[in-house]
Amino acid sequence: MNKKITAALLSTLLAFSFAGCGLKAPEAPATPAETAAPETAPAETTAPETAATPEVTLVYAEVNPIDTIVGQTDTFFQEKVAELSGGKIKIDVQASGVLGSENDVLDAMLGGGGTIDMSRISAFGLTSYGGAKSQLLSIPYTFVNREHFWNFATSDLAPEFLLEPHENGNGVRGLFYGEEGFRHFFTKDPVNTLEDLKGMKLRVANDPIMNGMVEGLGASPTVVSFGELYSALQTGVVDGAEQPIANYKSNAFQEVAPNMILDGHTLGAIQVIITDEAWDSLTEEQQNILMEAGKLTSQFNREISEEAENKVLEELKAGGTNIVEVTDITPWQAAVKATIESASKANAELYQKILDMK
Repeated sequence: MNKKITAALLSTLLAFSFAGCGLKAPEAPATPAETAAPETAPAETTAPETAATPEVTLVYAEVNPIDTIVGQTDTFFQEKVAELSGGKIKIDVQASGVLGSENDVLDAMLGGGGTIDMSRISAFGLTSYGGAKSQLLSIPYTFVNREHFWNFATSDLAPEFLLEPHENGNGVRGLFYGEEGFRHFFTKDPVNTLEDLKGMKLRVANDPIMNGMVEGLGASPTVVSFGELYSALQTGVVDGAEQPIANYKSNAFQEVAPNMILDGHTLGAIQVIITDEAWDSLTEEQQNILMEAGKLTSQFNREISEEAENKVLEELKAGGTNIVEVTDITPWQAAVKATIESASKANAELYQKILDMK
């Protein structure tokens, strides 16, 4: 009898205790239907984790219009990153040079703490910033054809080249390679042979290899910002310049310099870079997404580049641009031999490895 009284008193005390704490007193055992609820608990825990994954926007600079080969490559990368990240990583592509010339962009990115996180640049754009390996890619007549370049871009050497600026402490790293076709000279006046270039003022970026090559061809290298090149051609500040075929047309250079000679002095190798600051702010998963998207983008670029270039070339011919084929490239190579030798001397063995990949 005492045990029954004690049990009743305890139940009453527990009820008051839970009520005082704002909790419910234990209820009768749940039915089988009610016990199903806890099985959905794991789904409830994963949802907050997904929602908590930070959204990231990376500002991406592109000097050329979005309809170029490189512009299409930028857009594909943008879409793949969004797809693989479920929209959590956004690539904000700022095209047509709105963020400045390639050198302006590089200066901003290498300086750190800027507003540009990523950029598509010429693969040899870092030459002036101490990129000894990148310099090898700008040496005239290195790649004999596109396949030769892709043999390099997919080799074990490629990552070594991409990480060079990071290892040098420049504050950026390369993610992947692509190309925009071979680069050719275009001029205001017709050029039918190498001799016709002599004495011309040809626009160059601030690059020692390009300067040496133009001098070797007997012309005068003239540094002009890419954004000012159209007006420089229009006003006679320069007599010509050089670009890949697709970029030549997209920037309407044929309007002021309607002559192009297809000497193919350099392959327009490109790479996409990201600042170390932006890279280090990403999670490992986000970094992997950029790398995977980069791999897919590189393949896309390889598939579209030649076909897109050939289409543009036919459009230029149909539009009246004077296109001159170079049947014998030997004199051109001989004219820039000194530049080739001086530019490759410090990394002769590495350069030979690239040449042997053809």
